[in-house]
Amino acid sequence: MSALRVSPAEIDAWRERMPRAFGPTARGRALRLLGGFAFLAWLIGTLWMFDVTPQRLWNGLNGLLVILRLMFPPSPGELWMDILRGLAESLAMAFLGTFIAALVAVPLGFLGARNVVTNTLFRFSLRRIFDGFRGVDQLIWALTYVRAVGLGPLAGVLAIATADIAVLAKLYAEAIENAEKKQAEGIAASGGSPSMVMRFGILPQVAPIMFGHALYFFESNTRSATILGVVGAGGIGLQIAERIRVRYWDEVAFIIILMVLTVAAIDWISGRVRRKLIGAR
Repeated sequence: MSALRVSPAEIDAWRERMPRAFGPTARGRALRLLGGFAFLAWLIGTLWMFDVTPQRLWNGLNGLLVILRLMFPPSPGELWMDILRGLAESLAMAFLGTFIAALVAVPLGFLGARNVVTNTLFRFSLRRIFDGFRGVDQLIWALTYVRAVGLGPLAGVLAIATADIAVLAKLYAEAIENAEKKQAEGIAASGGSPSMVMRFGILPQVAPIMFGHALYFFESNTRSATILGVVGAGGIGLQIAERIRVRYWDEVAFIIILMVLTVAAIDWISGRVRRKLIGAR
């Protein structure tokens, strides 16, 4: 069988046609140019709306450098016991809020899984409720609960739990839907009730995944508890807000370093626990 031969003239003809066949058309170039002008106009309008000027940026950078210079060396100050107490409150807020959310999300996750609840209308409505709760940030819940129950860690615990229930329930529902069917089918075939199928056929498979999600949310909520304290929900955030108000920047730096070390320790411990439960990749 003879090899296919292509003459140099045919190669040159193909090279000339390639840009016309695969290159951008005049309409495409015009649309891209119009899109570029629209993006540039939007960017300029946004900067003008926010009053962003070079002088303002320069003054802000100078102020930031002054604050950073006042942060060193970090110092715990005289009220270092209050700092430790605030850190303990933040950790307790994150733990209790995550624990309540994970506990409530387990039955909601089963109700939102299609392999457990076959009623499409009920499952769809429940999933949309989850979406609605996920659309409200923890900070909004914290402001609401501070108004309802007053200042203190209780508002932070309720805000964390309310914000995380819907997210964990959605994650749990997806884990339940991806569970192996053979175990559940075997228990059902041997005469097990639906509750036994969920308890012995599905829950042992998804429990490590659920626990891993809860640990991850505990890490995240430890950081979020700091912000919640700034709006009055107690914890270490309240200590930071008080020191910023009186410009004790060295103590603010000490609290920030303490929070970074605490979150790093929690991340390391929870990572090891997750690897024990779920396994390393």
